[in-house]
Amino acid sequence: MLKAGVLGAGHLGKIHLKLLQESNLYDLIGFYDPSKENSEIVAKDFGYHSFNSIEELIDVVDVIDIVTPTLSHFECAKLAIEKGCHIFIEKPITKTVVEAEAIRTLASQKHVKGQVGHVERFNPAFTAAKDMINSPMFIECHRLAEFNPRGTDVPVVLDLMIHDIDIILSVVDSPVKNIHASGVTVISETPDIANARIEFENGCVANLTASRISMKNMRKSRFFQKDAYISVDFLEKKSEIVRMKDVPEKPDEFAMILQNAEGVKKQIYFDNPEVTPNNAILDELESFATAIENNTKPVVSLQQGTNALRVAQRIIDCF
Repeated sequence: MLKAGVLGAGHLGKIHLKLLQESNLYDLIGFYDPSKENSEIVAKDFGYHSFNSIEELIDVVDVIDIVTPTLSHFECAKLAIEKGCHIFIEKPITKTVVEAEAIRTLASQKHVKGQVGHVERFNPAFTAAKDMINSPMFIECHRLAEFNPRGTDVPVVLDLMIHDIDIILSVVDSPVKNIHASGVTVISETPDIANARIEFENGCVANLTASRISMKNMRKSRFFQKDAYISVDFLEKKSEIVRMKDVPEKPDEFAMILQNAEGVKKQIYFDNPEVTPNNAILDELESFATAIENNTKPVVSLQQGTNALRVAQRIIDCF
């Protein structure tokens, strides 16, 4: 079992602590939180061991789980890597691309592994459909959330949209060509609503909308590709595949058949892949343990986390 420690015991940090303690792949050693008051409450209420400093915790673990505010990701990761610890780091990987590249370089030099917490990669609706997503040419993403002051230390692009940026980069095998975007500040010091159009070298276009001041929650993506349309509802945990195939010689009398202006006929097939319920955060943490034990590439590498941040920063630069 890998000895694990958690940096940050806020809302998400408590979830990570609970899951690491439950996991069969980790031995939870304890946590560090800069707030002495919060540390005492968490230690008393849940029984986790509280350390007095980051350094004390790093010295006795194999893996550091960084669940601190984004602004402190870089310093926490740097300390952990320099001590030879593997790092799981919540998204976004760091505040700036320069910091992310520095972390990636240092991890390579110290021969430690790192994974970024882009948890939607482990959403069962996405994992059920991802093998059917093949060379999409148009992608539409909507990620809307009710207001929560917890994420307002960064723009909505880094808080919410970056989830969809990572998903898109994982299924589009092409460099980004152009980005057009706009953002609006409503209640925070940074943009609360953003829309971006990402154009790829291969012709694929992705249109993303993110808002953290919506009246309702929505996390839905649609992938359009040759002869297929794939819908992934990350919130409701549902996937739908609509395929178009050549019409058989003797189609079923209830078959849905479309005919274009040239007279070409296609039959429509509907499929709802089986979505297996899971705990996506537990799955991402345990997938990292497996990557460490087997010396394999993490599902969301530091490079991929950096790539997502780079695109996010280009979007923000458009505002």
